[in-house]
Amino acid sequence: MLNKIGKITPGAPGPEAGAPPGQFVTEKFPVLTEGSIPDFNIKDWAFTINGLVDKQVVVDYETFISIGIKTVQSEFHCVTQWSKLQNIWEGVLFKDVMKLVSIASNAKYAMVHCFGDYSINLSLDVLMDDDVLFAVKHDGEDITLEHGAPLRLVVPKRYGWKSAKWVNGIELMDENRPGFWESRGYHMEGDPWKEERFVI
Repeated sequence: MLNKIGKITPGAPGPEAGAPPGQFVTEKFPVLTEGSIPDFNIKDWAFTINGLVDKQVVVDYETFISIGIKTVQSEFHCVTQWSKLQNIWEGVLFKDVMKLVSIASNAKYAMVHCFGDYSINLSLDVLMDDDVLFAVKHDGEDITLEHGAPLRLVVPKRYGWKSAKWVNGIELMDENRPGFWESRGYHMEGDPWKEERFVI
């Protein structure tokens, strides 16, 4: 069950202007976390890319950031029915991170791994979109530990559980495999415009 840190007061769920079906719009950005918030030292932090690549790559935080920071403006839609429509994220694009490796031709999916044994699955086609990034800032401020520092994956075209916090690795796969919430009944794709919340 999700632990809620911070509260929002919703109106009746959508459709509101600009929001997917079943969502209400808020200016707040609540913290939703499964389990405890991890404690780690940035000097010991490492990001691993493995699976269907030419060779495993492990980089430290400074090297990761040096790939290049980009800015993306996008919506954020939580599966618990709130949407924040205006967000400015700064971070490293997923597709730029993939330039660190040579991807095998049969790699079609990725499992994104995080501290605390959390993970999410998505197709490479979705992740390689121009608005998917590993964020270090949100609306001009450094992302807090509660919101996923030092790196939070942001996948604007999917429900927020796919925008995993405390990311520390990518595993490329030839077959789709469920991540943490997907193995507990959440939808494998999580498209908010199709209301892909749970497996029926």
